[in-house]
Amino acid sequence: MNKTKINIQAPKGKLAILTPGMGAVATTLYAGVEAVKKGKHLPIGSYTQLGRIRLGKRTENRFKDVKDLVPLASLDQIVFGGWDIYPENAYEAAAHAKVLENDVLELVKESLSKIKPMPAVFDREFVKRLDGSHVKKGKNKMELAEMLRTDIRNFLKDNGCDRAVMVWCASTEVYTPPTAVHASVKTFEEGLRNNDPAISPSQIYTYAALKERVPYANGSPNVSVEMPCMQELSIEMATPICGSDFKTGQTFLKTVIAPGLRNRQLGVAGWYSTNILGNRDGEVLDDPGSFKSKEVTKSGVLSDIFNKELYPELYSNISHVVRINYYPPRGDNKEGWDNIDIFGWLGYPMQIKVNFLCRDSILAAPIVLDLALFMDLAGRAGMKGIQEWLSFYFKMPITKAGLSPEHDLTLQLLKLENTLRFFTDEELINHLGLTYYGVDEGEE
Repeated sequence: MNKTKINIQAPKGKLAILTPGMGAVATTLYAGVEAVKKGKHLPIGSYTQLGRIRLGKRTENRFKDVKDLVPLASLDQIVFGGWDIYPENAYEAAAHAKVLENDVLELVKESLSKIKPMPAVFDREFVKRLDGSHVKKGKNKMELAEMLRTDIRNFLKDNGCDRAVMVWCASTEVYTPPTAVHASVKTFEEGLRNNDPAISPSQIYTYAALKERVPYANGSPNVSVEMPCMQELSIEMATPICGSDFKTGQTFLKTVIAPGLRNRQLGVAGWYSTNILGNRDGEVLDDPGSFKSKEVTKSGVLSDIFNKELYPELYSNISHVVRINYYPPRGDNKEGWDNIDIFGWLGYPMQIKVNFLCRDSILAAPIVLDLALFMDLAGRAGMKGIQEWLSFYFKMPITKAGLSPEHDLTLQLLKLENTLRFFTDEELINHLGLTYYGVDEGEE
């Protein structure tokens, strides 16, 4: 049992889930939650809503629903809001995205029509394939940040919400590695006042959220919570952060397959991955600068799992190729192909081929819901800084400086579940199951 009891405030009142971006992912989330609340659909894909967690030893056969184990906000307590560069309400945006069929959209039309986006912070230098008129204007980036902070406060007040979380659901920005302006909160705030060109819109949203003590999850490969200044600010404001880039389709499968190959000590000569995608995300990623951001998160998974320094004989010469092709007829129905060239005993070659036909926003929506509810839980538990226990949901989980991320999906889930057990003073599980000399030393 835990030596320190975690005191978690009860989830009283309403929770605002704020999404920069009200496109396919966000509106699929909104519609799904509203449909579930009406009792017409199940929240499939959501660990917070359908997951069950084992407590105690296997011999106890004791399980509990995740949503009953820890004090999560209920779906009835959620209020959705967000920002977008287009003025359409959530129903209109969902119809435009063409993810959901008309029967679902009509079921939630009344609710979604009431969700209208706030003007967004936008800079076309960071998303070159999109342009919209529903944007904020300010004399500098600090003024834009202050506008976002005002939006947050007004939204909470106008909707009777007690607290908020923010989850990035907008487009992928041009790859922007950290510069001197991102070194500290002080230098970043100076950069905001001086309109530093290295400060992106997603970083302005992150700054505004943290200054308002709103937990922030980065669902994109944009570099925001990954910056030293944001991690410093999250500690200063005692606010949790996590990221980055939702682990939905192809990379989700990589974190299942790759650890299995490594654990069986099978070699990998090459891994070719390609996607075709026709939604707004595909259009944005058709720009080389934005694709670079995605390439970094998608490529880093395998290099971390296949540690070539640890296993030079097996993984030192992997040819890893990642491609994303914009193909409008496919819409949100993404198709991913993986060709994996492996080798086994005595160096004999083998192949694995995977063809994943998935719906990008259908996979992403429950991830946004889980992250929002867990980040709200973390905030009420007094957590601050990087929430590595939520790595389960990300392609490139952020960690404290000097630590390598864990990408194995099974180990990520174990870390998540043990954190929930820790929150509730339940025994942590290590699956050791030591038995020797006929004596059972603690069934795990």
